[in-house]
This record gives sequence, C-alpha cells and structure tokens, in this order.
Amino acid sequence: MSDPGTAAVEITRASLTRRVVAMLRNRLGQLVGLLIFVLAWEASLRLLEVPQFILPTPFEIADRIINDAASGLIFVHIGVTVAETLLGFVLAAALGIGLGCAVGLIPGFERIVYPYILAVQTIPKVALAPLMIIWVGYGIQSKALTAGLIAFFPILVNVVVGLKTVEPRMLLLMRALKAGHLQTFFKVRLPSMLPYLFAGLETAVIFAVIGAIVGEFIGSSQGLGSLIIQRQASIDVPGVFSVLFYLSVIGIVLDVILRFIARRYAFWSHRTLAVDETR
Repeated sequence: MSDPGTAAVEITRASLTRRVVAMLRNRLGQLVGLLIFVLAWEASLRLLEVPQFILPTPFEIADRIINDAASGLIFVHIGVTVAETLLGFVLAAALGIGLGCAVGLIPGFERIVYPYILAVQTIPKVALAPLMIIWVGYGIQSKALTAGLIAFFPILVNVVVGLKTVEPRMLLLMRALKAGHLQTFFKVRLPSMLPYLFAGLETAVIFAVIGAIVGEFIGSSQGLGSLIIQRQASIDVPGVFSVLFYLSVIGIVLDVILRFIARRYAFWSHRTLAVDETR
C-alpha cells in the first residue's frame, strides 16, 4: 500500500514536469518561428534588392544594435526615456488608484465625476502634448505628464471593475461580523481588486512608454523619441530600427517586473489560472 504523502509528491512532480515540457515546447516553437521569419525577411530583401534606406535587412539592424550598445550613447537616451516613463507611470498609478477607489466606493462621486473623466479620455493625448510643454516646459516634467495621462485610464477602469466585482456573499459575511469599512476594504475589496489592478498596471506601463516617446517627439533633445527623430531626419533607417529594438526591450523588462510583483502580491489569481489550465 503506497504512502499518501509519497503519491501526492509524485503527482505534483509529474504535473510540474508536464508544465515545464509544455513551456519548453512553446518557447522552441517561438524561436523556430522567429528564425524562419528573419531568414525569409533577409532572403526576400536580398532577392528583390530593396535599398537599405527603404527597409534594412535583419543582419544590418543587428549590426547597428550592437554598434549602438558598443558606443554607449544609446544608454544615455534609454536612461532619460526610462525616467520619464517611470515618473509618468507612478503619477498614473497614484491618480488611477485614488480616483478608481473613489468611483468604485462612492456612488455619488461616480455619477458626478466619472462622465468628465470619460470626456477627458476621449481627447487624443498627442494633442495635449504641446500643451504640456507650454505649461511645464521642455524638461522631463512635460514628458512624464504626457506619459501619465496616457497610462492613467487603464488603471482607473481596472480598479473600478475590481471593486465592483466583489463576491456579494463576502460583503454580507463582513456585515454579519459587524466589520467596519476599513476592515471590509482590506479583507475583502482589496484582495478582489488586486488582480484587476495588476492587469491595469501591466497595460499602463506600456502606455507610459508610448507617452514618453510622444512627449519626446514633440520637443526634446534627449531620449529615444528624440533619437528616432534625429535618425529619421538623416534617413538612418537601421538606426531607427535599433531604437525600436531597445524600446521593445524596455517594455518587456517593465512588464516582466510587474508580472513578478503580481505573482508575489496577487498570487491567488495566478494559482487559480494554473488550476484551470491543468483541468
């Protein structure tokens, strides 16, 4: 007769092995697909003799990426863009969480303020970027404000949805236990909101990168957006693709960091997803 504890360990080990094999299979498929795409891109451009200033080959782009990294100048621009992105993201998170909690918890506030928030959201943020420069100047503040405005709304919406999708029976239980508003918020509403909040933050951090680049397009002498404008003016297409590569890396790194934090502080949502995937 087998030991129940040993059987449970074997089942867990087998499940973990299946998940690792599935992950490796997916990663291998992604790498093979990327390799086929790059080779097809390279071969088609060489066959059709497309000029470099129209579309460079992947190997020309890779060479420029390496040269930019070797020169070190690109990292100065990366530092500026990352600083603007993080400042805008923090501003968006503070406003989004604060206003989202007010909208989700105070019915009167939602009726009065939420329509105006929606009205502001319909305004193209690119149109507001010049105003940011007029109001706060050409410094990092205008880019951070633009990034914050673009990243604000996904956080607000997800916080509101998270607060409104609380299990009603949990609220009834807290009332039966005579819990206060703060106790109900921290014990029930906040855990329910966190998965939605992190989903909004993951979207918002990418929007913050876009906002910082938009601000740099309008007026800046530093940052990756400014570098794109400079290279576009000199028809340096491989250089533009190099900047786009580094922008993608920034977005991926920020997203991975947020996913790691979400797994740490909203682990129950990921555990639920893992259970659903194994069924």
